[in-house]
Amino acid sequence: MDVFARLESEVRGYCRGWPTVFTTAQGSHMTDENGKTYLDFFAGAGTLNYGHNNPQLKRRLMDYLARDAVVHSLDMYSAAKREFLERFNEYVLEPRGLDYKIQFPGPAGNHSVEAALKLARKYTGRETVVSFTNAFHGMTLGALAVTGNSMKRTGAGVPLGHGVAMPYDNYLDGRTPDFLLFDTMLDDSGSGLDKPAAVIVETVQGEGGINVATAEWLRGLEDLCRRHEILLIVDDVQMGCGRTGAFFSFEEAGITPDIVCLSKSLSGYGLPFAITLMKRELDVWEPGEHNGTFRGFNPAFVTAVAALEDYWTGDDLEKQTLAKGQQVQAALESIAIAHAGAVETVRGRGLAWGLVMKDPEMAPKVCAEAFERGLLMETSGPEGEVVKLLPPLTTTEAELSQGLEIIADSLEAVRQKVAV
Repeated sequence: MDVFARLESEVRGYCRGWPTVFTTAQGSHMTDENGKTYLDFFAGAGTLNYGHNNPQLKRRLMDYLARDAVVHSLDMYSAAKREFLERFNEYVLEPRGLDYKIQFPGPAGNHSVEAALKLARKYTGRETVVSFTNAFHGMTLGALAVTGNSMKRTGAGVPLGHGVAMPYDNYLDGRTPDFLLFDTMLDDSGSGLDKPAAVIVETVQGEGGINVATAEWLRGLEDLCRRHEILLIVDDVQMGCGRTGAFFSFEEAGITPDIVCLSKSLSGYGLPFAITLMKRELDVWEPGEHNGTFRGFNPAFVTAVAALEDYWTGDDLEKQTLAKGQQVQAALESIAIAHAGAVETVRGRGLAWGLVMKDPEMAPKVCAEAFERGLLMETSGPEGEVVKLLPPLTTTEAELSQGLEIIADSLEAVRQKVAV
């Protein structure tokens, strides 16, 4: 593996925790060049909700490529794009009563966020965007300005302006009523808070530590935005496409954002794909005013349509995800009870879960021990204190049980080593 250290930038990250060379992947497993197979509770940071090399999606993709169909088209019209627009509207928007226009801003989640911020400012004529403590919205400058993590923000190398952070749900452990500070500052002309163009929020903060906003809090946030004529942006890049059960993570709260950011599992196959959804009246873009070379990746349209047709024409996947989430929650809570001295709490929704360690240094050790035992997981949270679980939604109950047993064994092994 010396070629990676010799030629690849020091910025590489995940590979440091998983020092092996992967060669093949199928479903919820990855195999390295030595033939060792790992159970994947990482799923491309939420990009592989339908598993690695999903056979139905792969077949559609290979058929498309085999007939020399269009691959790259910027924002030209293509048959693949037309089918995606039609199916997305039919299977996702119309059943939920959502009348959104669809923008293709570029290949990744940060492109969706940048487009959302830019559009909100253009539409309202205001500059400030409010985000929340421990938020993560991407690594480009606009997205970093509404991200909470200090290490990531420092990497920008320039001042990050026009963003203001407010307390996320339960950030102050219930000591202050929801939105008291935010509402008070908006009503006070002396607060120093310029009227925001928008608020951007994750319903579940993934990178921030699997912090889950309650439905009541989200409804309160929507009400605040409506009262003050502020646009509400939901960043559903990691928690959308069924990760929390419903297709959109905000459905449970019954809210309707003005703008929605989607990416990661949107293609269904791990292909670069992002969209920005906006209420129809917000579509005030001039032609070409926001663009990018890779905003029309047709193979991603093809696999996205396959995913919609195979998984979102009914509610089976949603029900299965919620049931599997209950299985994961029960197992993690048992682990937390058995290791009460080491585990602070368990939190999550759907198939996004976190085991919060009292000592932040223990979380990466648990993940490292799990890797040795054949399980891939990452950490999250401001101090990396959360063992984060994001298995593919197609992971079987037996595979979940296997992975959860590895987590229990890994935590036990780490505690024994610490005791010695």
